[in-house]
Amino acid sequence: MYNLLIVDDEPLICRGLQNLLATSGLDIEQIFTASSGHEALDYIRMEEVDLLITDIQMGSMSGIELMQQAKLVKPQLQAIIISAHETFQYAQMAIRLGAKDYLIKPLNSEQFLDTVRSTLLKLEKMQPKLEQFVMNLDEHFSMHDPQPEQAKLLNRLLDNPAAVLQETESGVKDHQAQWTGLEQLKLEGPYFAVIKVKLSREANPQKTLTDRDLQLFRYAALNIVQELLGQEWNFEACYSQDDQISIILQWQEGDDEDSAVHKLNQLEMIGRSLHHNLHTFLHIHAVIGISQILKGLLFLDVLNKQASRATLWNREHRDHYVFYYGDFNWGGYNQEPSDEEMNSQSNQIVEKTKAYIEQNYAQKGLTIHEVAKKNHVSPNYLSYLFKKNTGYNLWEYVIKLRMEESRQLILHTDMRRYEIAEKVGYESPEHFSKIFKKYYGISPSEMKK
Repeated sequence: MYNLLIVDDEPLICRGLQNLLATSGLDIEQIFTASSGHEALDYIRMEEVDLLITDIQMGSMSGIELMQQAKLVKPQLQAIIISAHETFQYAQMAIRLGAKDYLIKPLNSEQFLDTVRSTLLKLEKMQPKLEQFVMNLDEHFSMHDPQPEQAKLLNRLLDNPAAVLQETESGVKDHQAQWTGLEQLKLEGPYFAVIKVKLSREANPQKTLTDRDLQLFRYAALNIVQELLGQEWNFEACYSQDDQISIILQWQEGDDEDSAVHKLNQLEMIGRSLHHNLHTFLHIHAVIGISQILKGLLFLDVLNKQASRATLWNREHRDHYVFYYGDFNWGGYNQEPSDEEMNSQSNQIVEKTKAYIEQNYAQKGLTIHEVAKKNHVSPNYLSYLFKKNTGYNLWEYVIKLRMEESRQLILHTDMRRYEIAEKVGYESPEHFSKIFKKYYGISPSEMKK
């Protein structure tokens, strides 16, 4: 059975959708409701939520930003967007973030239930074992490389774009086929990023992939990449050396200017989704390297090297798999940094993060993205480092500080519930009480008694 979360700042809509779903006969166990994005995030952090149904415009956090932050916590989370505005830009951003549908208010009950039903049907919680999948892989995937000439051209561009473009512009007859190939690729940009997907031969402790297995898995992985990015992203993908898949992502001028869907956050979301899907469907941990974003086709070789270097970070963090090049000060060293230097920087990041949280935990609307920005790292990497070094999930640490402070205020002051909620960073006393009872097992009033 599935758990659903409905988020809307209009209580009547939340209750109406909750009642509609509760009497629908769908395979639903629990339906949570929240009146703001920040309240919804606490549910997503604390409960097992399978499907998020959210309005797009809600106070200080939009449905788009909520989806983005929710995907950081749970890449597998499914989402449906509802909105009073039929805006193409909003719909495009929602679909790019993985929303299964974009429904316009007032909702048609049958259409809404059909969308929820089809989304739940696609949720797969049980996957075949690795050995069985490898055994049957030949039936599902071809052994032949797709579009080998295109892959060859893409790899040349990633290695030396200046040379390829110079050959193309020369108009030499021998390169006419290459010119046609470049036209078909439609790498217009002007902004580009590169993602590397590095498959490991060590699928699990009991199974090491053979050359044949790896060839099949590489083809399967390319299919998953293409399926995941689909028609919503402007990209090219190909096989590269060393059992890797290279993805070139591009944006046009002015694409997604909304700060809630910053391009870097999009890249991180793609990286986490790629890792999650490859692990879910192929039962292998792929290391994902993400480059920075640069303007101009001539920088593809720089971006390619950045993405490859980002995957090297897995040598220090063997239990983490998605790495962004900009998270480490590579340029601060004359040669490849040692494991000790990388570890030292990681410790500094965590200490600065703890200090920032301890000073700002009572701030309303505090998010992991904001904490990460203050420490000049990506939210994905910061969350991993903080958990590894402190034993606390980053948001668990925020809640810990808030709950300890609120307990002191309940026991040693005459402040009312709404005043305490306000002081420790919650938007409403009801939201505060839910978190408090979840944390301590009793309500604030019961603790006071």
